[in-house]
Amino acid sequence: MNPKVVGALAMTAGVAGAVGALCAAAGVGARHLLQRQAATARALIGKPLGDVAPDADKRYRKRYGDPVRLLVLGDSIAAGLGAEDGSGTLGARLAKKVAKATHRSVDLTTGAVVGTESSEVMAQLDRLPPAYRADVAVLIVGGNDVIHRVPVAESVQHLTAVVERLREHGTPVVVGTCPDLGALRAVPNPLRALGSRVSRQLASAQAEAALAAGAHVVNLATVVGPFFISNPEEMFSLDRFHPSALGYRRTAEAMLPSVLAALGVADTVPFGHRIPT
Repeated sequence: MNPKVVGALAMTAGVAGAVGALCAAAGVGARHLLQRQAATARALIGKPLGDVAPDADKRYRKRYGDPVRLLVLGDSIAAGLGAEDGSGTLGARLAKKVAKATHRSVDLTTGAVVGTESSEVMAQLDRLPPAYRADVAVLIVGGNDVIHRVPVAESVQHLTAVVERLREHGTPVVVGTCPDLGALRAVPNPLRALGSRVSRQLASAQAEAALAAGAHVVNLATVVGPFFISNPEEMFSLDRFHPSALGYRRTAEAMLPSVLAALGVADTVPFGHRIPT
């Protein structure tokens, strides 16, 4: 493994320990409160959207020709759960924006699966045809790791392995870090505050490890999080957990500069984006 990645993992081990200490230090009453709030949040959110995101895979802007092969990996956000149809998913929004910026058609392949944790992303690569090679891969994962209390170091190690595998095949990678779970209004405090803290810690660890492994990084909490906090009714879908079509449009717009930089179309990126050195 890349020596820089080893250093990043060492750093995240301390973060994981701090979170564990926080939970251990909570009194019995506090733990019971958090458990009750988690149960309440699950009941409020439910699964009105099901477990399968709309199918968006196809060639976009065919008339341009010379297609860009765009691969999207990760969890329900990457898959587009919450969009009303395939055209509103993150992958579709990105495909259309990349096509417009490059004047090339875009072949979208979505490997992302609803409910995925970081440890399961490698299996998404394994399911692709052996000869498939993307021109750019977009990866968003982490929310389920936080929800299921996966240690930060373990989560980041799996993320790093996926980035390294893609880079070994010459595929540029753009990692969207774990969104800030503090934006979820359906989750009450103090559980929401704790989720915000842990998700931001994971996002920071993901950013350092992904950069060290050669990926471009987009801090989703910075570049698109404020929209979800200030306009939750518009940005979230009916389950108040996953983005709406507008939420995905904003997220695609926020991620586009790093996707174009990864493709070699743009030389600079705005605040909240980081380019590997």
